[in-house]
Amino acid sequence: MAYVISDECISCGACEAECPVSAISAGDGKYVIDEGTCISCGACAGVCPVGAPSEK
Repeated sequence: MAYVISDECISCGACEAECPVSAISAGDGKYVIDEGTCISCGACAGVCPVGAPSEK
């Protein structure tokens, strides 16, 4: 199941740098995860300071 980023996102970019498959990119006001590319590894959730990424 792919991860999604909630509105708690503070746009710090920590998750984008950590994603091994480059599924995360800057969106409008928060980062977004491409569900088709996400491998559900959880690396983004492990580095997010506000806990914005979670499994869908």
